[in-house]
Parts: sequence; structure tokens; C-alpha cells
Amino acid sequence: MGICDGRVAIVTGAGRGLGRAHALELARQGARVVVNDLGVESDGSGQSATPAEQVVDEIRALGSDAVANGDDVASWDGAQRIFQAALDKFGRLDAVVNNAGFVRDRMLVSTGEDEWDAVVRVHLKGHFAVTRHAVAHWRDLAKQGEPVAARIVNTSSGAGLLGSVGQAAYSAAKAGIAALTLVEAAELGRYGITANAIAPSARTRMTEGVFAERMAAPESGFDTMDPANVSPLVAWLASEDSGDVTGRVFEIEGGLLSVADGWRHGPSRDNGDRWDAAAIGAAARALIAQLPAPEPVYGA
Repeated sequence: MGICDGRVAIVTGAGRGLGRAHALELARQGARVVVNDLGVESDGSGQSATPAEQVVDEIRALGSDAVANGDDVASWDGAQRIFQAALDKFGRLDAVVNNAGFVRDRMLVSTGEDEWDAVVRVHLKGHFAVTRHAVAHWRDLAKQGEPVAARIVNTSSGAGLLGSVGQAAYSAAKAGIAALTLVEAAELGRYGITANAIAPSARTRMTEGVFAERMAAPESGFDTMDPANVSPLVAWLASEDSGDVTGRVFEIEGGLLSVADGWRHGPSRDNGDRWDAAAIGAAARALIAQLPAPEPVYGA
């Protein structure tokens, strides 16, 4: 028995890294899992069914059940098939863990339109498309009077919360995911659906190249960058027990858990009339002086 016993979860990008760790932890906690993965390289190229199938085998070895799915999260029809795989195999769906993504890291001045579009598509549209099909189903159940305890777990990033040099497209997409989470929480709570996001620090194909020294595994002791450190939080957010928590972004690194304190209204000054362009600078600086210095951008 685990905290997700009897529940069914979709995990996108579950063939490797964080997604694989999430799928395995959900299985350990009693969930049955749709293991979605295209089997692409870290930049989104190529395709293979092997990673997803291997994770399915690992889940079955743990005594739970799973089904592999190789659809594209950012394709509207593909996202529908990912959702439908849960109903076809297990007859229900309780949680969506949006994790799939890749990077095309470039300094802003070197980023091409195709690179920008590819990264924003897989992360931001991919989060929206799979979730959209799931929440329509959950809303229908709620309107029919059936009890719903559904969970959305999105994957943002420190890059989305603070920015990251050389990752403009990735940072913008991950910031969009954080905002999307807030809207989901506000709109969907009436149907028994919660939405939260995580901003994890862990060793994955996307981070070990950019932050190689920080991501190196220690020779002994606690490996703070092991992706499995993140997954207990995901399992809890996917469980019924987390039903009183929604619209939050959690940061987690190793054993360190925190809740991000995002954008909020700060100091203000009402001029009582339209500001003069020559005068507004002094007012803006006076307001900024009342605030703590912003967190540094990663890599700055």
C-alpha cells in the first residue's frame, strides 16, 4: 500500500531522467502508469520506443502495471491518444505529470526561429495539450456528480522562475508553465482538480551538459542531484492527500524542499494623474529602493 494506491497517472517524457524516476516512484506508491516517451535525444532529434518499454518492464517488476505510449505531447491528436491510453488500459485517470521536454540552448542573439518554436512547442504546448484532454474528462465526471480527486503536476524550472543565460527559449517556456499552473488552479478547483508545479534541480540529459560540474555524482554519500530525490514530491502531489494544495510552485534539490514565492504586487505610488515621462524615473527608483535585490539569473 502506498499513497497513490489504486490511482492511475500519465507521466510524459518518462523514458529517462526525471520522468522515469517519477513513473517508478508512482508505481512504488501503488499507481498504475501510462509511460509516455518519444525516445528522442536531448535536443529532440530521433525517436525510439525502447526507453518507454524498458520503464514499463521496470514498473511491472515492482508489482504494479504500466503501458507504454509513444505519442507527441505537443500534437493535439497525439495528446488525445496519450489520455485515451489511460482509459483504454486502466479505465480511469487520476493524475497527469507533465515532464516531457528538450533543450536547444543558445544565447538569445544566436537563437533561430526554428529552435525557439521547437522548445516552446514541446514544453508549453505539450503541457497544455495533454492537460486539456484530461481536464475535459474530469470536468464531465464532476458535472455528472461523480467524485473527482484529480491532480495536475507540471514541470517548471529555476530557469523559468529566475532566468538562465543561454536558455532564453527554455526559460520563457518554463515561466509560461508556472503561469499556466496558476490559471489551472484558479479555473479547475471547482471540479475537484488541483494544479501544482515543481522546479527541480537534478542530473538529467538537459542539465548535465549545461551545469556539468554541479551535476557530477559524488564518489560517496548522498547524491543531491539524483533525479529520484524529486519524485516523492511528485507522488505526493499526484495523491489524494494533496487535495488541499493547489496553485503552488515547489523547488526541490536533494533533500531541500521550498515553496517559491512568485510575482506579487509590490510597493506603489499613486500620482493621482497621468505621469510625466521626465518625472516617472525618480518615482520608479524610489519604489525599487524599497525592495530587496532580485535573485540572480542562473549563469549571470
